[in-house]
Amino acid sequence: MRPTLYEFAGGDAAFLALAAAHHERCLADPELNHPFSHPGQHPQHVERLAQYWAEVMGGPPRYSETCGDHSAMLRMHAGNGDMSDLGRRFVECFVRAADDACLPADPAFRAALRSYMEWAVAEVLAYPGPPGDVPAGPAMPRWSWHGLQPM
Repeated sequence: MRPTLYEFAGGDAAFLALAAAHHERCLADPELNHPFSHPGQHPQHVERLAQYWAEVMGGPPRYSETCGDHSAMLRMHAGNGDMSDLGRRFVECFVRAADDACLPADPAFRAALRSYMEWAVAEVLAYPGPPGDVPAGPAMPRWSWHGLQPM
């Protein structure tokens, strides 16, 4: 049986390295740097992001247990209007951050990461209106080698 994407990546340390590298790439991007450098950002943003991605990829439910559910994450990112170009840039930063974090270069693994982030960005961008437009209760997504898993 194939390991989860979380296990294959290298567990918590790998996702923390990915989140840190992604954050740095977004700060360096001339278009993405604004949302990533505003003063209201949570002081443990990188750690929380790592926990979220780790949980989605098959890791322990640390994000859900300490930070909130999936709808809370969507509400946090809602209300920004049309950000379609930022979404593309976000995905590219994520893909390059996987190299920066020295995640496995296995093509199937990298394809799974990219497909997750493309799906996740599309989901976030589906809520350009106020946070109240996000429905309560969507389950935390689970991503595998074959994409989104049914709940």
